[in-house]
Amino acid sequence: MNTQTSVRAATAVRLTEVTKKYRGGVTALDHVSLPVPRGTFLAVMGPSGSGKSTLLHCAAGLDVPTDGSVHIGDTEISGLSETKRTMLRRERVGFVFQAYNLVPSLSVSDNITLPLRLAGARPDHDWLRTLVAHIGLEGLLNRRPAELSGGQQQRAAVARALVARPDVVFADEPTGALDLHTAGEVLDLLRRLADDFGQTVVMVTHDPGAAARAHEAVVMADGRIRDVVATPSAEKLAQLLTTLERR
Repeated sequence: MNTQTSVRAATAVRLTEVTKKYRGGVTALDHVSLPVPRGTFLAVMGPSGSGKSTLLHCAAGLDVPTDGSVHIGDTEISGLSETKRTMLRRERVGFVFQAYNLVPSLSVSDNITLPLRLAGARPDHDWLRTLVAHIGLEGLLNRRPAELSGGQQQRAAVARALVARPDVVFADEPTGALDLHTAGEVLDLLRRLADDFGQTVVMVTHDPGAAARAHEAVVMADGRIRDVVATPSAEKLAQLLTTLERR
């Protein structure tokens, strides 16, 4: 295996010289390159308007870069049609949002398996049992979302993101609606998914404490990556943010 092939095989997501410009001349991403190794829990953070949400949208195939390329595994997604990107997201990408986005009329079990039904696939019941046990939803599968606490709803959303065994899970401010204790439990869960299952997780957050739970944190400002911090601490990340916000 040559070096280039080896890098692709070890990378779950790869952005190469990605630029995203919007009408009016606003540059949300400015030549951003970022490889995300498989099995990594990566946090992306920065001040408001730094480009972190745009990075997530482009990396997940929710938006298309103006220039540059995005790969999920060996598949370049930036050149795919909207229909093909939608199909790829269903099969190979999981999402966790701040607002949970569970369907109120469905049971927890049906919410978790919804992505599979949309893709016309059958659930792997052994994997589903393992997932439910690991995430801590046993005994709750027949309930509706309104019957769960916020933390339980977010756990259900995490299970839904994982049910198709995606290449990568993107989490957009996943603890923003939770109290401090419950947020810590969800962040610990995301970390365990990477450590125990080798699941790649990319999380966007404004919170240095949340980002410090990740293996690595990318700090952005003005559409560019300003720093990459291995084994981040909340104190160091908060200091970096304060420095960037003063510029």
